[in-house]
Amino acid sequence: MQEMSFEAALAERTEEMASACTRCGKCVEVCPSVAPAGIEAAAPQAVIGGVIDILRGGAGSDASRRWAQSCMLSGDCVRACDYGVNPRFLLAMARIAMKRARQDLPQRRRAGVDALRKVQRDVTVLSRLQLSPRDLERLGQRAHGASARAGDAAKPEESAPDFVFYTGCNVLKTPHIALLALDIMDRIGINYRVLGGPSHCCGVNHLRAGDTEAAGRIAGYAVEQMAQSKTGQVIAWCPSCFVQFTETTLPTIEKQRGARPFEMTPFLRFLLGRVEALKQHLNRPVPLRVALHRHPGVTGVMEAAEAILRAIPGLEFVELHQPAVGLQSVALGVLPAMKRELQRKELEAAESAGVDALVAVYHSDHRELCAHERDWPFRIRNILELVGESMGIGEDDVYKRLKIMQDADAILMDCEELIAQHRLKPEDARDIVVKGMLADQPLPLRGSGGATARARDDGR
Repeated sequence: MQEMSFEAALAERTEEMASACTRCGKCVEVCPSVAPAGIEAAAPQAVIGGVIDILRGGAGSDASRRWAQSCMLSGDCVRACDYGVNPRFLLAMARIAMKRARQDLPQRRRAGVDALRKVQRDVTVLSRLQLSPRDLERLGQRAHGASARAGDAAKPEESAPDFVFYTGCNVLKTPHIALLALDIMDRIGINYRVLGGPSHCCGVNHLRAGDTEAAGRIAGYAVEQMAQSKTGQVIAWCPSCFVQFTETTLPTIEKQRGARPFEMTPFLRFLLGRVEALKQHLNRPVPLRVALHRHPGVTGVMEAAEAILRAIPGLEFVELHQPAVGLQSVALGVLPAMKRELQRKELEAAESAGVDALVAVYHSDHRELCAHERDWPFRIRNILELVGESMGIGEDDVYKRLKIMQDADAILMDCEELIAQHRLKPEDARDIVVKGMLADQPLPLRGSGGATARARDDGR
């Protein structure tokens, strides 16, 4: 029997889930997007009912369309459902349905291609402004040109690793985070192979553009490479990649083929599962008073982060009692005013609490917050920096050092040697520094102008 296509399997999954939905409205009631999206007056049952209508070719209500477009991927809706329905997945499929109603396939395909090319361009340039060829190779990327293909990461004569570590794309903009993850795994004795970058994309750019065929094809290529491990386990860094694979791609492939090619675990949950081995290497006290910047979109990750921080000797953990919403910081870009206000209040709370560091987990959080270190009486750190410090290992946070300069010409001068080494065009590098680094600042720095205040929240 011929295997059904990815698109057909995805459509079948969507209809099955829509049919399982009872329209009770609990998902709407718990959603943190409802009030800032201005739809709190709408009946929750009607809002989810309108989403089901959109999935079945209807227009839905204005409130239903706004709810779908305002999803921050917080995951509260998933946890609230008593019937095994994933409203977050249904909202993603509703956004695709709305795209299809407005645009034909060539338009959607072009939008997906353009989005992926932009990610590739930004990741390529920003990573090369910070990394030596050796470190690029370590992260599975070529020193010159495009990212490494599968043949570069997994030669036939090499034995399969115990695990595949999947970086995703955008952590390569802040590569010290990814390098620290490798350092930590090396120290506790994990056998792994690195995979990631735009050449092994999760397909999210095409999915968001409404091109499900291309999304399935692109993600399918990455899945084939990730499936090559002894344990059948993939360790994932990026939360958007994790949601894309675990809620869209892998269940759809399972429907196609009757089996799931592997299981995927977020890095911090993986690390917490080996916390006793980790503790053996947490030998150096880190005498800091810290608070955690939280996003609850992937279940258990923030809990794992807190537990790991509490395992570091000498570290004092402080609770700021601030709202925790969204998958990661970039996901809040659908509600920019709310995002700026949340960030401002958290920085103020951290100052009032007298912390030494506000600690982020994800890469987009770090990119958006790190330059605020210039203006506030505490540091912005990534959690892996603190774990590494206690283990006696470290990687330079070049991204933060460059961004704090707030001067594109000074940044290019600082990176002059790497620009030449990687054969980058200075004009291209400058454009990406301005648009992809300095403008990635949702909450303006104190005393900064409007140009750096406009974050380009386009799926990073």
